[in-house]
Amino acid sequence: MAKFFVNPENVKENEIFITGSDVKHIKNVLRLSEGKEITINDGQGHDYQCIIKEIDRDVISTEIVERKESNSEPPVETVLFQSLIKGEKMEFVIQKSIEIGVTTIIPLVTDRCVVKLETEKKQQSKLDRWQKIAESAAKQSKRGIIPQILAPLTYKEAIAYACDNLEKSCIPFENEHSHHLKGFLKGEIPNSIGIFIGPEGGFTDEEVDYAMQHHVSPVTLGKRILRSETAGLVTLANIMYEVEGIEDGGCKLSNC
Repeated sequence: MAKFFVNPENVKENEIFITGSDVKHIKNVLRLSEGKEITINDGQGHDYQCIIKEIDRDVISTEIVERKESNSEPPVETVLFQSLIKGEKMEFVIQKSIEIGVTTIIPLVTDRCVVKLETEKKQQSKLDRWQKIAESAAKQSKRGIIPQILAPLTYKEAIAYACDNLEKSCIPFENEHSHHLKGFLKGEIPNSIGIFIGPEGGFTDEEVDYAMQHHVSPVTLGKRILRSETAGLVTLANIMYEVEGIEDGGCKLSNC
């Protein structure tokens, strides 16, 4: 069943209004008609089973049949601090990490980043595109929220953000050999976890030392060196496995 997101103000007592680009998608791509059932989410973890009542040029009105809490959100908030990487690789990370269950993605500017967002206009253009990718991935994977892509931070700003807002954070590092993710997650599962992923050239030793000074734990992801666009996804998938458990209904392949 098709799923769409709306702003909370579009949800009324007994009906929900769909506006924006989803109107054309429903009419011209999915070719849904009045009387068809769809799922609508308010972006705050609530799913609504709805019946399409009326289709106008710029708005679709629906009747609420059932309201329930979304069961697709993981029990832990995860923030992915992803170092800026080239074009399609960054988009791939955004799409797949949202499918896996990330809550927030913060682009990260590090010493070895080769990608630069020189102007405010260029940065905003990238953020707008990334947020559209995030919304599309959230729809496809039937998330209960649309994860947010925040404005890029410098490395030290990101470390400060993690210290102020997250319970635990880790930094996968190729020169770490003894501390594993399983050990990092041992004991009581935190409510929020930060994940720091380096660029194509990796983090510098100085950056890792700075992270350690601020209680960000270096971890190994195994004996093989992973690319930047792979490391974050592997870390997220392992965290979701630990906090959800595959037998409890973790990630499901959509094309089995």
